[in-house]
Amino acid sequence: MVGESVHIPQPEGSLRVIVRGDTGPPVLLLSGAGNDNALLSWRHAIPALAAEHRVLALDWPKQGESKPWQGFAGHDRMIECVTAVLDHFGLRQAALVGLSQGGAIALAYTIRHPERVSRLVALAPAGVISFPPVVHQMLWLTAKSRLLNRTIPSLVFRSRAACAWFARRALFAGPVADFEEIVDEYHADVLANGAGSSDWQNDSIGFRRMRVDLRPELPTISCPTLFIQGSHDAGVRPRHTRAAAGLVPGARFELIEGAGHWSNRQEPERVNALITGFLRESPADGRGDPGENTTMRS
Repeated sequence: MVGESVHIPQPEGSLRVIVRGDTGPPVLLLSGAGNDNALLSWRHAIPALAAEHRVLALDWPKQGESKPWQGFAGHDRMIECVTAVLDHFGLRQAALVGLSQGGAIALAYTIRHPERVSRLVALAPAGVISFPPVVHQMLWLTAKSRLLNRTIPSLVFRSRAACAWFARRALFAGPVADFEEIVDEYHADVLANGAGSSDWQNDSIGFRRMRVDLRPELPTISCPTLFIQGSHDAGVRPRHTRAAAGLVPGARFELIEGAGHWSNRQEPERVNALITGFLRESPADGRGDPGENTTMRS
């Protein structure tokens, strides 16, 4: 068993949090969008971090065991979910580690509630990207159309082969030790719950510009911050994450050479080593050179 499941009642349903580790500074893990969940993203990270930390891994609304969820889980509601978890466990402060959508929420939460975040790790975060006109409008149309963002993906990904193709093309950029297990778990979730973009993804894009663009506020982040990015990420290009890291005072940027978007599942030992090492640093050591770039080769 990866950890104990705790359910936190909310007006719309309940939030499932996987808990492991009894001592050490608390760490809250925030997964990505779509058919991701706490176990899919953090299966290898939870036990690795629990050796030194009290680890909490959140299923976002409508993911994993945080369903059924009656209501829209847009940007502001997702931020409230983080507060709900911290308050439930009586935590004044915790380190946040977020992937993709979770990375965007971790950044946004730190901007809004800096007093509650001790350290911040963002892996290939959303919320720091803009798109050219036409491409942006196509994404907006997809976000507004249930046929495009839910019905068609649910039909397409009922095929396990389609799930495997998507994982190889969009999530990974090379061999993955437990690839078949990941696809099985992903496919089972699609069959049970359908597929498609999350409320947060649909909520984050306006007709002319991104409704969630954190870049103007990134310079206000003052806690030690680490950005991790796969060099061959097809969803979040390294240049976007590198630029975001450059906006956060003293932030470190680490490139995982040869990894795709889901670097924490493709290269779990390397990514977990980066995260545990960063969380272990003293406050004075946690501030890197804004231009720092450490490349780890697979």
